[in-house]
Amino acid sequence: MSEASALGPDGRLPIVVATGMSGGGLSTAMKCLEDLGYEAVDNLRLSLLQPLVSQPHDRPLVIGIDSRTRDFNAQALLAQISELRARPDLRMRVLFMDAHADALQRRYTETRRPHPLAADRPVLDGIATERLLMQPLRDAADEVVDTTNFSVHDTRRHLTGLFRLDGGPGLSIFVTSFAYRHGVPREADLVFDVRFLDNPHWDPVTRPLTGLDQPVADYITRDPDWPEFFGNLTRLLEPLLPRYVREGKHYLTIAVGCTGGRHRSVFTTHLLAHWLKERGYKVGEAHRDLDRKAQVPPVPEDRAATGTNLRESA
Repeated sequence: MSEASALGPDGRLPIVVATGMSGGGLSTAMKCLEDLGYEAVDNLRLSLLQPLVSQPHDRPLVIGIDSRTRDFNAQALLAQISELRARPDLRMRVLFMDAHADALQRRYTETRRPHPLAADRPVLDGIATERLLMQPLRDAADEVVDTTNFSVHDTRRHLTGLFRLDGGPGLSIFVTSFAYRHGVPREADLVFDVRFLDNPHWDPVTRPLTGLDQPVADYITRDPDWPEFFGNLTRLLEPLLPRYVREGKHYLTIAVGCTGGRHRSVFTTHLLAHWLKERGYKVGEAHRDLDRKAQVPPVPEDRAATGTNLRESA
């Protein structure tokens, strides 16, 4: 690849400074961007950042700098990033990989490694120290990716949407269902709550099924509020999505939630993904909590016998 071909559609060289919390997924991010076509330089000393960027490059750059770097200083790094952002030939972006403290602690426990900032102290001490050290970079980041509930596959998918180099037109959309009892997906740009719809959990026929099964689809679409809801949802998105494209957004995550993440949200997500594909968008579909063991209350006998439609609880 020539130096000219390394430039983005806007004629500037894309450069990503990747940083974040230890255990937050920085290594995965570096490997993912390298697979996307970036030249990856990890654990770069701050004193070498500007000399590296000033050299000719035949590929976009991703530069990994974190608290383990020998001369690391968050304020000094921010000052250098500010100078590089001012250069008209560069497109600088800062990526911060993060996760909740309990997730970071669990990852260190699973790998049996000490925290780099607390080799002789509890892991949580190191996490707290690093959080204070890294907070200015998190505040200044263009993209903060919280991997608390992400698998490696989820992390790579999300990063691919954010940093792809194909330069192609259009918007890539990821649509996922979720259970509110397990939390709203942190990466979601748009969230829609479908707990108001009749709940197939209360029907003994549809209870063991999922929103991907036809009896559940039939059950939900019999709800008198369903046609108006889905029509309003698509009418909202129809003018909204082209505006995202015009402002340069390449990746959008839409999350649809219900209580258990098995019926209403799954069906709505699946139908919405189909609607988006019909309109020419690149669409990924997932159901975050579909495989979780159901934690639902037993159906009272009177409701089981009558098949009463309820919109709350499970």
